[in-house]
Amino acid sequence: MMRSIIVVLSIFATLFVNKVKADTAFVQVEEAFLNMHTGPGRGYPIFHAVEKGEWIEVLKRRTNWFKVRTEDGKEGWIKQADLHLTLNGEGEQVALTDGSFNAFQQRKGEFSLLGGQLESVSSLSVTGGWVFTDNLTAELTYTQALGDFSENQIALIGLQHTTFPEWRLSPFFSLAGGQIRTTPRSNLVQSGDESRTTEIISAGVGLRYYLARNFVMRVEYNNLLVLTERDEQEELDQWKLGFSVFF
Repeated sequence: MMRSIIVVLSIFATLFVNKVKADTAFVQVEEAFLNMHTGPGRGYPIFHAVEKGEWIEVLKRRTNWFKVRTEDGKEGWIKQADLHLTLNGEGEQVALTDGSFNAFQQRKGEFSLLGGQLESVSSLSVTGGWVFTDNLTAELTYTQALGDFSENQIALIGLQHTTFPEWRLSPFFSLAGGQIRTTPRSNLVQSGDESRTTEIISAGVGLRYYLARNFVMRVEYNNLLVLTERDEQEELDQWKLGFSVFF
């Protein structure tokens, strides 16, 4: 299951780091010149210099190198630092995020895949978050846990508070509410048993560690309170570990 998580996150990270904004598809050289390399790396030779005032078209990105095309059709590669020395169509200096920790601190959204256990049952969680302040993130979470006797599906919406957003390793706390749907496995229970949906409250604590580029590792513990109609409410413990990509 963890291998599947890494594969999916790699796909998302590739989409994010290869994205170039539409307003930077054509840029104008602001410095005296920009050196074009034959390939995406310092080891490739310089074969052309783009002069100040010329326009270049940004074709694609590979890590921190960009393939560009000049007005007379020459194609080559420039490093990201040089792209920051150009102007977009509105005359503003180009600034692209490079997946650095500074970019992580300025992220607007986050997508996570986490594996773990709900009580003694393996679980898989998918989380989407919207970062609207340095400390606060709104999150939607869906969890599926398949046990020997029943299948549990949990949908939560909540708020997460990151205590020290300027730290590379930062703790966070969460509070959420939603529903849990429990479906008995038909081959193991009586035919009269049916699925039931119950309200649920979740309180959690966790750690988020910025790894590199657009990757973040995340570990989390949640205490889930199932609001049953019985006198005593049911409590569930959930541990989760996984990775996130941000944008």
